[in-house]
Amino acid sequence: MYAAVRDNLATLLAEASELGRGLPQYVERDFARYLECGVLAHGFARVRCESCQDELLVAFSCKGRGVCPSCNAKRAHVTAAHLVERVLPHVPYRQWTLSFPHRVRWVLLKDAGLLSDVLTVVLRAVFALQRRRARRQGLRGAQAGAVSFIQFFGSALQVTPHFHSLVPDGVFVPREGGVHFEGLAPPTQGEVERLLKVVRHRVLRLLEKRGALPAQGPEDALQAYQAHSLQQRLRWTEVDVRPPPRKQPRCAVLEGFSLHANTHLHANDRQGLERLCRYGARGALALERLSRAEDGRIAYRMKRPLPDGTTHLLFTGLELLRRVASLVPPPRANLTRFHGVFAPGAKLRPFLLPQAGTEAGPQKESLCLAATVEEPRKQRTARVDWAGLLRRTFALDVFACPRCGGRRKVLAYVTAPAGVRSILEHLGLPTQALKRAPARGPPQRAWC
Repeated sequence: MYAAVRDNLATLLAEASELGRGLPQYVERDFARYLECGVLAHGFARVRCESCQDELLVAFSCKGRGVCPSCNAKRAHVTAAHLVERVLPHVPYRQWTLSFPHRVRWVLLKDAGLLSDVLTVVLRAVFALQRRRARRQGLRGAQAGAVSFIQFFGSALQVTPHFHSLVPDGVFVPREGGVHFEGLAPPTQGEVERLLKVVRHRVLRLLEKRGALPAQGPEDALQAYQAHSLQQRLRWTEVDVRPPPRKQPRCAVLEGFSLHANTHLHANDRQGLERLCRYGARGALALERLSRAEDGRIAYRMKRPLPDGTTHLLFTGLELLRRVASLVPPPRANLTRFHGVFAPGAKLRPFLLPQAGTEAGPQKESLCLAATVEEPRKQRTARVDWAGLLRRTFALDVFACPRCGGRRKVLAYVTAPAGVRSILEHLGLPTQALKRAPARGPPQRAWC
């Protein structure tokens, strides 16, 4: 991946400059920072063992959220840990996943505000279903909530905006001195199908009301790459014959809209909940699925074979960069959203803090009582430090000395170019990062 970006970034930028306004600055910046990620020549932390004086240099990361697989993985772990430890109470959860037809995907890609409104419309329909089912059990004043992850990518690196929403499999009923959770039975296949019809109708009505349909064509290089990703046929290199997948329960498909609601987690399955949160907050590119094909192109292994037997996708370096560029999320756009009782201003949210060690037995799911201690409004949540983040994500403890078993501590964060160069020269390490390859000529840039 690093070699592909280094060798083809200049060519990509030159190509994009000929397509409308070129690539947005945030996409160029994300690629440029990725080339500096983990490179000692751009600065590092110097840590030393207190016992044997053994030293280690730890390079800085780029903290990007679009291109860098390493930083995307760390961000997913931080998000999942925060949700499980600070937001989501000990109740059962169900994941609702909604995807859209191609004409709607293109509209949502072009308008971030409209994407947020569509998510609100979808969750209102889900919450209405929860409240109706609660009223059948005699529960009045019930409230629902959701934590949603917005993803712009599919498993084949194609552009496909869709939602993963974690919804408690029940409702919260305000009671004196706290909040009472009442579990609900799993939704039936008929309820999922009827819900999808409602969602489809309301989403299309919203898009027509906003004048978003029919959508306009691409206006810059980024939208051109996104449109190309939506329309391009997948190329494959290996075939694995397998029978077509069987229809799953609690799943519905209607005119390109797809709703999946069959993933359920028990109230005690906090590890499973954290895995599901990491899945929702993950980045587009899985580095372990990249390999080099015999002809020199880059092979990307599919998560699972497609119905036609496709197991790997083949890209040139430039084609891979076009795909990755089309998947970089816009800046200042929150990809994790909170609705209902989990919304920042919700009155019930202070009562729903997860309590360490609290577990609800299988027979008590419907009577799980949430916490009744309010969260301090102005208290900031402590962030996971960089060493803890490396330990959590990559099982790498940079403070553990392999020589004597002691503990290291940070001596300094070296950022000044002169200091960086002096230390690296003393250790005989490269003092300069590898340079980008120059842009290639038009024959290699042809892509349409």
